[in-house]
Amino acid sequence: MAELCLTRLELSHFRSWKRGTIRVDARPVAIWGPNGAGKTNILEAVSMFSPGRGLRRAAAEEMVRRPEGLGWKLSGVLRSLHQMHEVEMLAEAGQSRTLRIDDKAAPQVALGRIARVLWLVPSMDRLWTEAAEGRRRFLDRMVLSFVPGHADATLAYDKAMRERNRLLKDMVRDEPWYLALERQMAETGTQIRLNRLKALQLIAEATEEAETAFPAPQLSLTHPEGELPATEADLLVAFQESRRRDMAAGRTLIGPHRVDLEAFWTTKGIAARDASTGEQKALLVSLILANARGLARDFGAPPILLLDEVAAHLDAGRRAALYDEISALGAQAWMTGTGPELFSELGDRAQYLDVTEQGGESRAEQKDTAT
Repeated sequence: MAELCLTRLELSHFRSWKRGTIRVDARPVAIWGPNGAGKTNILEAVSMFSPGRGLRRAAAEEMVRRPEGLGWKLSGVLRSLHQMHEVEMLAEAGQSRTLRIDDKAAPQVALGRIARVLWLVPSMDRLWTEAAEGRRRFLDRMVLSFVPGHADATLAYDKAMRERNRLLKDMVRDEPWYLALERQMAETGTQIRLNRLKALQLIAEATEEAETAFPAPQLSLTHPEGELPATEADLLVAFQESRRRDMAAGRTLIGPHRVDLEAFWTTKGIAARDASTGEQKALLVSLILANARGLARDFGAPPILLLDEVAAHLDAGRRAALYDEISALGAQAWMTGTGPELFSELGDRAQYLDVTEQGGESRAEQKDTAT
């Protein structure tokens, strides 16, 4: 199978990194160091090599190193499907981010054609107990990994819905004002539904075919108004029939923007939200691995994985099982932890970085082993 990996990462005035160059190969990358040293900032930098705002969902201005405030730059060499790509991102002070791929200006969506990046961060540990919005965001990141064009559909749907909500709040009753927006929402909303169902099917197939030490959750989509209409025509009718009720609420009450993702642990017969903290973490790891296996088959190479503080809530047995599955998958996984002992089971299957903070700057030193 082809490789997908970042072989060089250069950071300039990005978060805690004034300057830094990291050279690695396609093996997993284990990163340790004290809290606040800049480990997660490395993972965030790698996450910027995929469409979107990265694993922290931060604006470009928030990533600028302080106190200089000069803007930031990330560059790297990406090996993808037997090709090498030079990628450069730049955000000057007060400006939005720009992207160049192989020395040519490119839109963010172009990253989705050459790379797939998945991540698991500590804030996601609350996924099954927080509000539905977080689960939708998690769901759509999974969908986007399989269908890069999903971002265009969601952006178009959200734009039309915001305009419709404005009309509702202003108590506008003229049908022509709504019809064009509702047609756009029906078209893109149906595409969003199909994209989500495709992703869940690919993940289900990847879960069934794998031998894994992690629980296999059964995923489903729910909606507070019942099952969403399956066709564009029926969804358009639903928007039209819901106008009076939506006007009273001041917002659109039906549509893919209210869908929730549910996970059921079939072996134990419990919903993910009712599982223990450790079990919920294991379910999340299982989903990320299934997503990665599905992508390896669909994209032609396993995705780059970003696993921040991955050892949290995993015992030594499951931690070793995770490393075995990552190695068997052949994915370049960037993993962080507070100490090298958390990665001892990897041995020579990985490469190691010791990250420290010196004089207000993050620095990384390459190590031969996790000792």
